[in-house]
Amino acid sequence: MIRHEFVGPIKTDRLALRLMTLADHDDVFEWMSNPEVARYQLYEPRTPLQVADHIAKVAQATTLVADGDFIELGVVLPATAEERDRVIGCIYFSLKRTDDLTAEIGWSFAVTHQGRGYATEAASAVLDFAFSDLALHRVYAELDPRNTSSVRLCERLGMRHEAHFVEDMMFKGAWANTGVYGILDREWAAHRRHTS
Repeated sequence: MIRHEFVGPIKTDRLALRLMTLADHDDVFEWMSNPEVARYQLYEPRTPLQVADHIAKVAQATTLVADGDFIELGVVLPATAEERDRVIGCIYFSLKRTDDLTAEIGWSFAVTHQGRGYATEAASAVLDFAFSDLALHRVYAELDPRNTSSVRLCERLGMRHEAHFVEDMMFKGAWANTGVYGILDREWAAHRRHTS
């Protein structure tokens, strides 16, 4: 049985993953309002008020026990001498089928911080958390196959391309495809051994 109250943060070599607060509003607004980032997300570019509402909602989501429970972690680039802490993106993680020890992972990052390995580092840390702390069996990601950056991220994480559903959802006024990538606990352990 999965029973976890997230307190965090999860730390990596360059990042910290923690629950977001309203103090992060301006950073989060930077990417959630950007049409380029929102292009493959289920939301349209968000207003300042929508971002504040979103942060208030996800800041309260800390329990991972039942199907549908989720956490959304801000990916924080720690302060340097020149700049304050910055929330440069987020990782979404949701329990989908607790009886089957299965969860879903997703991500979103500011354009200015893409292409530097931060998404790989952050998603890897959450997969470590999923398979070690929560003892899950399988984690998957659903994405728009046109989002080649997310496809490449799944591949870097060692995730297997499991499915390609054709025009299975109405997405922003048009039919869209869905790609599914997944990885099992033993596959993640082997991937970590191979890449460390």
